[in-house]
Amino acid sequence: MKTSQSFGVNFTIKKQKANKDGRTNVYACIIVNKEKCFIALKHQVEVESWDYGRGSVKVKALDAKETNAYLEEVKFTITTYYQQLQIAGKEISPQLLKSHFLGEAIEETYNLSKLMDYHHEVASAALTWSTLKHYAVTRRYLEKFLKEKRKTSDIHIHEIDYKFIIDFETYLRNHKPADHFQPLNNNGVMKHLIRLRKMTTLAFKLQWINKDPFKSYKFRYKKVETAFLSTAELALIQNHEFASDSLIMIRDLFVYACYTGLSFVDLMNLTERNVVNGEDGGKWLKLFRQKSNEATNIPLLAPALALMEKYKDNPRANYLGTVFPTITNQKVNMHLKEVAKIIGIKKKLTFGVARHTFATTITLANNVPIETVSKMMGHTKIATTQIYARVLLKKISEDMSMLKEKFEQQPKRAAGRKGVPKNHLKRVSQWDQ
Repeated sequence: MKTSQSFGVNFTIKKQKANKDGRTNVYACIIVNKEKCFIALKHQVEVESWDYGRGSVKVKALDAKETNAYLEEVKFTITTYYQQLQIAGKEISPQLLKSHFLGEAIEETYNLSKLMDYHHEVASAALTWSTLKHYAVTRRYLEKFLKEKRKTSDIHIHEIDYKFIIDFETYLRNHKPADHFQPLNNNGVMKHLIRLRKMTTLAFKLQWINKDPFKSYKFRYKKVETAFLSTAELALIQNHEFASDSLIMIRDLFVYACYTGLSFVDLMNLTERNVVNGEDGGKWLKLFRQKSNEATNIPLLAPALALMEKYKDNPRANYLGTVFPTITNQKVNMHLKEVAKIIGIKKKLTFGVARHTFATTITLANNVPIETVSKMMGHTKIATTQIYARVLLKKISEDMSMLKEKFEQQPKRAAGRKGVPKNHLKRVSQWDQ
């Protein structure tokens, strides 16, 4: 492992700790990256014979040759331990070198690559493949950052401090991908830092590091309004006659998500076992969301039922045992761009837009309570659903129109005291007395 460190060993005495004979212990001072620790050596010298500038006994002193040779041996021993630890790729600190010199039990040290390997090992059992893929991207960014900015392939975990975090954030903001992908936006940068924090938090809990490097760091998110389709836009997509069978299928999958709120991965995993008779006797979807493993129960609306009927005899779907033919997310996104272009919709169509359309246009705008929407979307918190809770101008107009009617129907009351009940006037006069 390639690292850049400053290292040194020098010697000093503490005059104030001299005994009655004017003798005191020599201390070895170990310095690594400006961190220091002292070792009290089992060797005493005359205070008057010590050369503070050279860090050794004065040449003319009686025991100079013997003492200075001993100090050189101590320095050589500590330096040898330092070199061995460097070759082994260990996290080197003054305290670690002291422990080696004194023959104490040595605690294992860790570097960033080992932390990322261990995090992947423990997270693989709990996280989905798609989430683990994002951690892999963060790892690649960290490796590029270390190579380009730190001129190294790895670092010790204890070197991840506030400055490291800020430098990594700056690197992410300024990074210009060589391929066709767009540079990271603010929230994209924050997501990479959150993944790094989860790894350092794991290290802190494992006691691989003794402090949280993110303690003073504040995440800064920019509120982003995710697009959704209006009723008119959704109708345009539903009713358009596409020439390509591929575009028709992609359109149908997208529309189905608009009427069910399913994510792309949950839609692709949908089988006939997920379609059951619900509490009302109608057809429902019952499944566990892959992302959160939360139970999701969705009564199927007529447009969704019609699409399922359309694909019930599809050979590819029947072969795979799924409700719809499967396709990759990459191809879906590519074809959705084409769908938007053909219809003339300026919004970027994604399955995230479809989920927002279900939450906003299909349900909340039609007075479905937010608690019900939250359950159908498989959210663990109402706060998550509130992100989707857009108040449409049409809904404001309808609600205010009803309020206007109530005010217009109320009889006009005369201004002043004429409108005050007599018994009220009587109570007022009693208090005035």
